[in-house]
Amino acid sequence: MIDVFLLLGSNLGDRQLFLRKAIRLIERDIAPVIQLSSVYETQSWGKTDLPDYLNQVVLLQTRLSAQQVLQKVLSIEAALGRVREEKWGSRVIDIDILFYGDEIINEKDLIVPHPQLHNRRFTIEPLFELAPDLAHPQLNKSIKQLKNELTDNLIVKKLYF
Repeated sequence: MIDVFLLLGSNLGDRQLFLRKAIRLIERDIAPVIQLSSVYETQSWGKTDLPDYLNQVVLLQTRLSAQQVLQKVLSIEAALGRVREEKWGSRVIDIDILFYGDEIINEKDLIVPHPQLHNRRFTIEPLFELAPDLAHPQLNKSIKQLKNELTDNLIVKKLYF
């Protein structure tokens, strides 16, 4: 079984409902969720004039390949109404693969660990809650170290667990 960390995000519609629906579909189509972070409200990153996001990290264990997880994630996003119109645009749901075990994957349609995770407070804060000692396999730093080195000053506040 491989530990997989996913980041969920929503900044359109009933954001909490989209996170809950995504988790249900992840459990149905990929694997049971082992751990959930708290839900965080975060300023939009990349395009800062957009509505705030709700973000949450989930940990699951699966036998599926990274490519299979990616295809399932894309199907879940589509089922929930995700439309890809512009980079960093608003979305009802976004699901990113942060880590797939300690594997380093660099393929046309999949880069793992997520190439921006160490730069984004909205990713590091919920990830730190679940796995502060997890080692980033490329940077050779723990999530705690990455959190301490963050220069991203966007507001990220814990809403609830």
